[in-house]
Amino acid sequence: MIKIPWLSDDNYDFPPAESALLEPNGLLAGGGDLSTKRLIAAYKQGIFPWYEEDQPILWWSPNPRAVLFPEELKISKSLAKTLRQKRFEVRFDENFEQVIRNCSAPREEEGGTWITEDMILAYCELHNKGIAHCVETWQDGKLTGGLYGVSIGQVFFGESMFSFKANASKIAFVYLVKHLQANHFPMIDCQVGNPHLASLGAREIPLERFKKTIKAHINADPGNAWNVEYRPDTGQ
Repeated sequence: MIKIPWLSDDNYDFPPAESALLEPNGLLAGGGDLSTKRLIAAYKQGIFPWYEEDQPILWWSPNPRAVLFPEELKISKSLAKTLRQKRFEVRFDENFEQVIRNCSAPREEEGGTWITEDMILAYCELHNKGIAHCVETWQDGKLTGGLYGVSIGQVFFGESMFSFKANASKIAFVYLVKHLQANHFPMIDCQVGNPHLASLGAREIPLERFKKTIKAHINADPGNAWNVEYRPDTGQ
């Protein structure tokens, strides 16, 4: 039987991220709620919620941690060609709820979804408070792909992405990375690595280094990073 600390509704103190289990990797605590106050407290410590519909809320901080340093972004030849062709219109924060709901759709390879209705409502509230953001790709007036995440200080914590057209989510990701780089964000948290993220330049780093980067930038002033009145040049 796995034993982890249990959070009460009025306790916003998380155990140290280093105390997370090795198997399953990163499982730190359970319980609590998805209030804005708790979510902000979690992300500031490199902790995020992940659980399935029939589970209690579970909190994670895996080691190693998958991240992407903006200067290490990889753009394949085929993706560069798509960028040059400008097939998609890219928008920021236009329809956050639609993006997260599309991300929540069950995926055949995963057999379900971890983005529950409670998660959707909680992150929409974060968005309303200017903490959660999305990048969207549109084609012929229809939303074709996008991603969302949490931005605190000068750290962006990526959550999920979706795509209805080939490369639609990758285009959104490239624009996100270039936008964050232009605003001096040193790192994007990708949580857990996978081949898709690795193809874009994400890699794993020790939790200790991840936490040091958060500590150095989580209280930095992001300026007008999310008053997006332009589309960053992708350099393609």
